[in-house]
Amino acid sequence: MACLTTHPDKFPNCQDDPQARRMTVPTRQAAMLKFEGLASGTYALALIHDENGNGKLDTMMGIPKEGFGFSNNPAIRFGPPSFKSAGVAIANGKVDEVVKVKYLF
Repeated sequence: MACLTTHPDKFPNCQDDPQARRMTVPTRQAAMLKFEGLASGTYALALIHDENGNGKLDTMMGIPKEGFGFSNNPAIRFGPPSFKSAGVAIANGKVDEVVKVKYLF
């Protein structure tokens, strides 16, 4: 599952963001995600490898049990990164962003 937003207060889950771009693809097809028609601005992407298909990131004692990743690959400490640390500027062109998916269990 992927969520792309320009709103810092809606990151990382894009909840209540009608302008967010969401995408769900099978894992075997997730090597490359393509978001087209984006206006210039700063975007942040959050990814979840929803291994059990329940539509959410499963945790144990607040620690993710499934894979996750963010644009700009910020350091992960306690909780998700800030929009600022995950933000990527897009200005009228193609941007290739490599996101590393992390697994803690």
